[in-house]
Amino acid sequence: MHSIVTLISGRGSNFEAIVKIAQKDHWPVKFAGVIANHSAAKGLDFARSQGIPAFAIEHREHPSRESFDAALIAKIDELGADLVVLAGFMRILTPGFIRHFEGRLINIHPALLPAFPGLHTHERALEAGVQEHGATVHFVTEGVDEGPIICQASIPVLAGDDVDALAARVLAAEHQIYPRAVKWFIDGRLRIEGNQVKVQPPEAQLIKL
Repeated sequence: MHSIVTLISGRGSNFEAIVKIAQKDHWPVKFAGVIANHSAAKGLDFARSQGIPAFAIEHREHPSRESFDAALIAKIDELGADLVVLAGFMRILTPGFIRHFEGRLINIHPALLPAFPGLHTHERALEAGVQEHGATVHFVTEGVDEGPIICQASIPVLAGDDVDALAARVLAAEHQIYPRAVKWFIDGRLRIEGNQVKVQPPEAQLIKL
């Protein structure tokens, strides 16, 4: 049985989506813990309501990113994580942290990578006038949003879309593909080849919504 630790900074809606689907479909998985970088993160309340251990490691109490990440590593290792899931974790992770969890650290990004890495993806997509936008689940590497892509969801940009409307539809798409990517991982179906991920047996890694 795989053990998952999730890192959040806010509501953790992707974490909630993963847990609910895992419960519904009886995944062979243990949610070993949720860690937030501040105690006010709403996702901690959801975790506690599900009997999932919830922890806050306050980043402001650490003198450096390295110190904070060392505390994170210690707690994640203590919880015995096979997979670390970033679900709206708004901290830039140090290279040492990323190397420590190489191949078992995944993130979701609200854009169709490699387009629009970094912040303010919906604003940038609208400014660029793209016809499609979406979300990407990827393994985390030291390059920001550059890791091997596990799966993506594409949605059309509609006439009259503003940032809030587009963001809401992208978030709904995220809730579909993140559980899929996690299930592929725990089923041992992911193979990293260079900077590409292949699913075995093959299954669509891009869905259009």
